[in-house]
Amino acid sequence: MKVEFSAFPKAFSGNVAAFVAADKQLLATAQSINNDGGGTVARAIDASRFTGAKGQSLTVLGQAGDITRLTLLGVGKNRELDARGAEALGGILAAEANAAGQKAVSVAVDPVKGSKLTPGQIAARIALGARLRNYRFDKYKTKDKPEQKNSLEQITVFVAGPAEARRAYERLEPTIDAVFFARDLVSEPANVLYPAEFARRARELTKLGVKVEILGEAEMKKLGMNVLLGVGQGSPRESQLLVMRWMNGPKSQAPVALIGKGVCFDTGGISLKPAGGMEDMKWDMGGAGAVTGAMRLLAGRKARANVVGVCALVENMPDGNAQRPGDVVKSMSGQTVEVINTDAEGRLILCDAMWYAQEKFKPQAMVELSTLTGAIIVALGHERAGLFSNNTQLSNRLRAAGAGIGEKLWRLPLGSKYDKMIDSEIADMRNVTNSRDASSITAAQFLQRFVQEGVAWAHLDIAGMAWSSKGDSTTPKGATAYGVRLLDTWIADNYEK
Repeated sequence: MKVEFSAFPKAFSGNVAAFVAADKQLLATAQSINNDGGGTVARAIDASRFTGAKGQSLTVLGQAGDITRLTLLGVGKNRELDARGAEALGGILAAEANAAGQKAVSVAVDPVKGSKLTPGQIAARIALGARLRNYRFDKYKTKDKPEQKNSLEQITVFVAGPAEARRAYERLEPTIDAVFFARDLVSEPANVLYPAEFARRARELTKLGVKVEILGEAEMKKLGMNVLLGVGQGSPRESQLLVMRWMNGPKSQAPVALIGKGVCFDTGGISLKPAGGMEDMKWDMGGAGAVTGAMRLLAGRKARANVVGVCALVENMPDGNAQRPGDVVKSMSGQTVEVINTDAEGRLILCDAMWYAQEKFKPQAMVELSTLTGAIIVALGHERAGLFSNNTQLSNRLRAAGAGIGEKLWRLPLGSKYDKMIDSEIADMRNVTNSRDASSITAAQFLQRFVQEGVAWAHLDIAGMAWSSKGDSTTPKGATAYGVRLLDTWIADNYEK
């Protein structure tokens, strides 16, 4: 989709959008169009339930002059229009345009009194939101009719000072590339995106300056990563460890480590999942997709920070060589694990990946993302990801970063009594408990046993957030790329000088 920024025209034409504040307060452009049409805009609002509240929209036909469609966008109370709100306006506009089959729309960005954003910043964020909402994964669609496809090809943003808006938007463009890259990874079917193919696509990041290394099974075996390898041993697809380095900060700065769960397909292994809904398990690599997308974004905007991304890539399949319930395996850390349920595989691949990252890179902080437990969806639904951490400062910083861009987190507890629930009679620990009680917490407790002393660590359980059956203002149905912007914002706010 093409984006243009332009000064206000002498007269508006075509498909136009304008702002209305709460309590039906027409901002400058909407008021001008209303005056030219003899009050038609105000009458249309009065005949509807549209009030200008945040997130509302109303399309009015038959305006004066050359305007064919007028979309009114509610900005709410003036102080409500922050960056996330402006992006939502762009997403709403894109969705409205596609629903109506429009190829081009324009939006007038009037100053919003009380907002901390300049008109140029608002304009850039609207364009970003429209681009993010206009994403569609349709590469395997061969018979879609034109009306089933996205029609929107161009958005023109009218604003006083278009050069400022253009500069602001250019700074945001790497976000679009990274989010789309992550969404594409998560959307691919498992017969196309298996561990080696995921790793191959990650190699594209070398063009941006990311150093990419791929460890195969033989190399992981030498390192003692038997817990990770045990998960993938039932698949003919070789497991991979993807290691990405973006070292653009001070040489004296210890890196931060991002760890991603990359189960490219999860049948549950011998502890086989029910058939219904198993096709969704193509996105059980959403954590790895987010980490890889975040590394692309950091490199794309030339972040002044040192960051390492480590993704464990496997398939969890049942065959005669698959790991069995009751097996005991030794991790890279030396700790042993009794595998009670082969469908609790995410924590098994992550523990070795986390240990490798700590041994190899000595990070000052480590954040891991994974679609780890269904229980987190029971607890938090699809509104927030679960956050577990051994460090309150890290937890607070992650929550603040997520709140700012709409990727919300909710912190849950850890504790010694939860930890005892995963003790094993024949090994150092079991991968699940004897009951379903606190299963998201005990999964986090398992991971915490592989955090080295002095390392600030956080586990983000994104099982409810990696895929959306409904979508939102800036995300269509499907892969969300949740975590890409959260990680980037967290690093920008706390590790860049």
